[in-house]
Amino acid sequence: MAYYFAEGSSIQFSTTLASAKTITAITNANPAVATSTAHGYTSGDEILLTSGWEDATDTVYTITVVDANSFQINGLDTSNTSFFPVATGTGTAQKLSGWTTVPQVLTISASGGDARFTTVTPLSKRNAINIPTGFNATSITMSLAHDASQANYKTMIGISRTLSKVAIKQVISGGAVTYGYGYMNVSETPKLNNNQVNTVDAAVTMLGRTMSY
Repeated sequence: MAYYFAEGSSIQFSTTLASAKTITAITNANPAVATSTAHGYTSGDEILLTSGWEDATDTVYTITVVDANSFQINGLDTSNTSFFPVATGTGTAQKLSGWTTVPQVLTISASGGDARFTTVTPLSKRNAINIPTGFNATSITMSLAHDASQANYKTMIGISRTLSKVAIKQVISGGAVTYGYGYMNVSETPKLNNNQVNTVDAAVTMLGRTMSY
């Protein structure tokens, strides 16, 4: 058991993806092992995985190399074949690099990722039933101290204006890391309040899962 605190934490983003490596197979196991001929990866590398499995794709993982042609996808449990049908998880892996720090972060909040339910009321019953149908989209929202001249903020504005996708890495003081991948949206209009620093909002809406290590 460990306790982590916000002080000393940072959040980073990257749009630097290496050429895609073809994945010809992924095992149904915990953790899953991917086959990719001459992948060239090193244990600890961070990859963006695309896969035929909805619950695995568009997600950032760390890996552990098994051999020159296979690697373990850390944290990915594909043993349930109802959600990860056999032989349908093939796709690509792209190594991430070039992480850039989100500047002057004041607060970070998260929403979504929880189960989504549909309420059904059968005619024969007095009580409604909530039936799970999937999961709500996950997003994180950051409040930044506004500085229009800050280089990394300008980069984020460019990503936002071009509707580009980014990988996100939240590094917690003490060593815990959370990854995500999705669309970044950054406000260009600061919020002003008496006796408070001017702020702008930035958000990332995830396409896949968030993974924590």
